[in-house]
Amino acid sequence: MLNIHVYPNRKLSKISPLIYGQFAEHFHRQIYGGIYDPQSEFADEDGLRMDVIDALKKIHVPIIRWPGGCFVSAYHWKYGVGDERRPVFDKAWRVEEPNLFGTDEFIRFCRKVGCEPYICTNAGTGTMEEMSDWVEYCNLSGQGWYGRLREKNGHPEPYGVRYWSIGNENWGPWEIGANNPKGWAHLVTESAKMMKRTDPSIELSAAALTDMDWNTELLKKCGERLDWISIHGYWDFHEGRNHLADYDTCLAYMKDLDKPVRRVRGLLEALEMDHIRIAYDEWNLRAWYHPNIMDLHQGSTPQEYLTPRDENDRNEQYTMADAVFSACFLNMCIRNSNVVGMANFSPAVNTRGMICTHQGGIVLRSTYYVFELYNRMQDNYIDSWNPGEDDEMLDLAVTADDTSTKLSIAVVNKDPRNSRTVSFTMDRNLADAAMYTVNGPDVNSCNTIDKTEVLIREGSIRQSPDQKTVTATLEPHSVNVITMQLSIHL
Repeated sequence: MLNIHVYPNRKLSKISPLIYGQFAEHFHRQIYGGIYDPQSEFADEDGLRMDVIDALKKIHVPIIRWPGGCFVSAYHWKYGVGDERRPVFDKAWRVEEPNLFGTDEFIRFCRKVGCEPYICTNAGTGTMEEMSDWVEYCNLSGQGWYGRLREKNGHPEPYGVRYWSIGNENWGPWEIGANNPKGWAHLVTESAKMMKRTDPSIELSAAALTDMDWNTELLKKCGERLDWISIHGYWDFHEGRNHLADYDTCLAYMKDLDKPVRRVRGLLEALEMDHIRIAYDEWNLRAWYHPNIMDLHQGSTPQEYLTPRDENDRNEQYTMADAVFSACFLNMCIRNSNVVGMANFSPAVNTRGMICTHQGGIVLRSTYYVFELYNRMQDNYIDSWNPGEDDEMLDLAVTADDTSTKLSIAVVNKDPRNSRTVSFTMDRNLADAAMYTVNGPDVNSCNTIDKTEVLIREGSIRQSPDQKTVTATLEPHSVNVITMQLSIHL
């Protein structure tokens, strides 16, 4: 049995709620037929699906990144505002973009969800002026052509969009308008200059990766103008076939999840850029499936490059492997909360998302319940110590509220076959304790239109006679949060 000593008064870092963020891109059914579907019986007067909005509100989504993703690197926001929308051919995903869901619709959607909007700008085919015009449209009042255009379009009050990203994966050869380190550093510097002169209150991120040359060039040139640095992570790549890794394979992906964070943190510290935080603003276990689109071979018929994308929406693919990985990733963010300030699950709706829409409603996949479970976590990462040997099958993050009287401990049992018993000992008495678990009957448990196998349910725990220790038996392949109410006095 593993015994963990917990120290509620030793707060190590503040946890940003933005680490529970989400992402939406104009890819396949994420926007049209997902978030925005005027023909659906679940749509409101604005064409937004209320069942999706209600599900996002229930888990208190703090922030949503939009409109991409690779899509944004050829997206011109001005075609998607006003009464006359301009359809264009989307050269990222090779479909027609009707531009019916644009900036105003996105802001309206975020307000209905109750979350912050996070806008990613076009740093591929776009210009620094176009980026700053977008800030003007969203945030200026009574001045500027685009500030007045927003008012003319029926939105007299500024949107006050605080979070902005310059570019997506502009370091990647697949990205439209891919750049090199020197060119990227110059573009970001000049774009940041114009965007912050338009609204000095915004917070800016820029696309980066765990590469020394790229990041050093960017940070030396533009670090003083940035508030965030953006990195992405997908682990299960499929090489043109939608063959998702099984649970045992995914176990390997759960090891050393904080390596990219360590590398970026080290560079930030070396360059004395401690004011910059990491935005892990695209992450998921599963890479998206879009064959014959991003390599030299391009599919010539929809059956080659468009129809296969439907494979992303097969609900039975998203199992306890996805749930367990997602919990381990969130634990990693909590443990590194002194530098990771934002993370955006990619995507929120459809394809590899946590919510899948269909004509008759929605399916909440296993990953959705992980985010709902983590609503029980507290705001401070606190110290804990294991005096014995570590168990590599357990993944842990211990949190407390500001008073140090409410504790929430996320503990994942990654083992696909064996349960684990773990105890937590405090330096004060327990008033109350409970455990909540996300799990299904086996590692391949999933939720579909016809069945729901993965849910949150309350588990059983044992308190010691001296009221200082809680002991729990964790099921195989389970995600657990143990909540405790402590006495005020030691």
